[in-house]
Amino acid sequence: MDEATRTAALRAAADPSCLSYNAFRRSCPSHRVLETLSGKWTWLIVVALVQGRLRNAELQRRVEGISPKMLAQSLRELERDGLILREVFAEVPPRVEYELTPLGMELASLMDHIRRWAEAHVPQIEAARAAAVAKSGASL
Repeated sequence: MDEATRTAALRAAADPSCLSYNAFRRSCPSHRVLETLSGKWTWLIVVALVQGRLRNAELQRRVEGISPKMLAQSLRELERDGLILREVFAEVPPRVEYELTPLGMELASLMDHIRRWAEAHVPQIEAARAAAVAKSGASL
């Protein structure tokens, strides 16, 4: 926990009026939550797990382009934040599966709406980008 987060937590414990969260304030814990959720790998992993439990290799195949290191780091963060469960099976070789928690399912529903919006609006966004490039004469 960084100093700003620790200070905010202590202040909130001492003064119940500080319990309202404001993500625009850097010291607010909700700011840190949004920072974690803003990564594209987080989004893709959470939405991939909507369909049910997946093993690490299955996630790696489903989320194209993610490195093993980034997948492991993202899964650790999601588990830490209570969004996914990690279950290790005592087998040789060990089998590990990941699934969304109820909190993760709620988040996944929101993320999936945004993912579908992004997919539906690619032509308009690409056209706007091309227009901006043409107008500026350089790539943006």
